[in-house]
Amino acid sequence: MSAPLEVGFLVFPRFQLLDLSGPLATFDSPGGYRCRVLSTAGGPVASSAGIAVLTEPPGDTQFDTFVVVGGLGTVEAAGTAAIVEMVRLAAARSRRVASVCTGAFVLAAAGLLDGRRATTHWRHVAHLQRLHPQIRVEGDRIFTRDGAVWTSAGITSGIDLALAMVEEDLGIAASRAVARNLVVYHRRPGGQSQFSTLLEMEPESDRIRRALGFAREHLAEPLPVGRLAQAAALSPRQFGRAFLAETGETPARAIERLRAEAARTRIENTAEPIEAIAAAVGFTDPERMRRAFLRIFGQPPQGMRRASRVLSSNSIIIPAGAIDA
Repeated sequence: MSAPLEVGFLVFPRFQLLDLSGPLATFDSPGGYRCRVLSTAGGPVASSAGIAVLTEPPGDTQFDTFVVVGGLGTVEAAGTAAIVEMVRLAAARSRRVASVCTGAFVLAAAGLLDGRRATTHWRHVAHLQRLHPQIRVEGDRIFTRDGAVWTSAGITSGIDLALAMVEEDLGIAASRAVARNLVVYHRRPGGQSQFSTLLEMEPESDRIRRALGFAREHLAEPLPVGRLAQAAALSPRQFGRAFLAETGETPARAIERLRAEAARTRIENTAEPIEAIAAAVGFTDPERMRRAFLRIFGQPPQGMRRASRVLSSNSIIIPAGAIDA
């Protein structure tokens, strides 16, 4: 029997408890892994909920997977030299490195995301992009993988990331069994959009919020940058810069995702023809909508409709936590 794969979880004061417990339970479920909770000095570390967990220092362990969790203490952790150095050293001794939610800021501080694609909780996408412009932050994904570095979005998406890793290591049958054991959906693809990402992004300025509102109300119509800029009372150049800075998205990508989200609701809940839905939400043709769905949700409209029907017919329960908050 082969030795279990070592999985290390780095926590710090005021970490998010579910960022740890969700992925840890995923790795703990199938066997084949040995999970360790780590901190720079070891001993009890309190979460943001006030619940403390026992930790150990990493020592010289060769980790298979090293995971940095997120939480309210992320800013302090990313600014603590001892933590950043520990992450660098542990990453150098690990086959793969990952972050959950705002743990991406710690990986970024350690230089592990430079030149890579990454994601984080939708509330912090724009801030991560501004703070680390050398990273390609993809705010419309549940998790990303760029080489040996994985990052996930908010909180429960850490379970999706861990399930994908289990599937890579042990096969799809094992990851399905884990999902059934945890009573979670198996499995949201990494390319699936974070729940209502654009609708909840809360841009800083009224002008950008006004432009997004205008776009939502006119999805079926052409929405070039000039028209959105006019709604925001800005020049097209000013609007493009401001929009990217405040949302982490280009206007074109934002409109595509708004249209895809609107189309998805109709695809999953109505029997309307795909062609009619594409026209109703502003895609010029069904093929363009299909490509957008593959990019954003990881599957085509027809596949999403079939999956929705299967879920409905089998009465599969999706827990409330499956939608990131």
